[in-house]
Amino acid sequence: MDAWWVSDAGLEEHDVREVDDLLRRDGGFVWLDVPEFDDEAEALLSEHFNAHPLVVKACRERNFVPSVHGYEHHTFVIVHTPLAGEGGHVHMLELDQLVGRRYLVTVHGPRNPAVSLMDATEETRTVQERIRAGRFRPGSPSEVSYAIGSAVARRQSAAVKDVASRLPALEMRVMGSDFHQPEELLEELFLLRHELLISRTQAGQAHEIYGRLASLERFATEESQRHARDLSEQFDRVRSLADGESQFLFGVIELYQTRVTTKMTVAMERLAVIAAITLPVTAIASIYGMNVIVNGSTHWVQLVIVLAVMASISLWLLRWARRQGWW
Repeated sequence: MDAWWVSDAGLEEHDVREVDDLLRRDGGFVWLDVPEFDDEAEALLSEHFNAHPLVVKACRERNFVPSVHGYEHHTFVIVHTPLAGEGGHVHMLELDQLVGRRYLVTVHGPRNPAVSLMDATEETRTVQERIRAGRFRPGSPSEVSYAIGSAVARRQSAAVKDVASRLPALEMRVMGSDFHQPEELLEELFLLRHELLISRTQAGQAHEIYGRLASLERFATEESQRHARDLSEQFDRVRSLADGESQFLFGVIELYQTRVTTKMTVAMERLAVIAAITLPVTAIASIYGMNVIVNGSTHWVQLVIVLAVMASISLWLLRWARRQGWW
């Protein structure tokens, strides 16, 4: 857990025990970053930042749906970012923000052990590095929250672009596939669709959340509302990009499924033709093979006639199937 004093001079790192004094200080604001929520963080939020019990509960637990709540002293926002994992799994990284007039609290939600702390805190680290380098001089907690929200939008956009970069190669494989092993290619296509849908869903939800924040006139400042409107538009553009890539990917999947289905249908028709041609032969051979018919010797004339009948029926069925266009 890290505490900073943000001012025109940049970032000043402080001990978390100094938070109460920093909140009474003028000329800047407090930024508390909580990579992993624990009892100490819960006590700080409750005692020094007047966090509602529901806010504390939301910070401690995993939240699968973004949300925004307005309170007298601050607003509380939950957003998510995607992170591609092993085997097509996509991790959902949660970021909670408590945005007040004199402080900002960022809480990184419970994370999967497979996700590194560096990946989970990428957005906040990026903003901190910009402030340290002097490229960003925030004048309020709302500006820092806006910068973090923009970083989340960029990360979601990067996830969509990563999917888009892999699509052309898969499309070429679909067009040149021999259909001998369609399961492997179909699995890759559907896993790619899974990644895209998650990014699209998260961007759409964030768009709605910040759209709601922009309308909270009672709890949000005019600056916060302006930032929320811009973030809502950013996430809407990410959602639009994901929609376009989704349509393209769904078209590739539909094309491949249609080609596989057509090939299977043709194969089934040919198998049906073969079965129809051999059916009379099988029937006649079955009758002559019954134990109720007993021949002491070979009747060559009868054998020739039976074979001729079998061949004639098979040829007639083959000709009829040809006229039907089955082969």
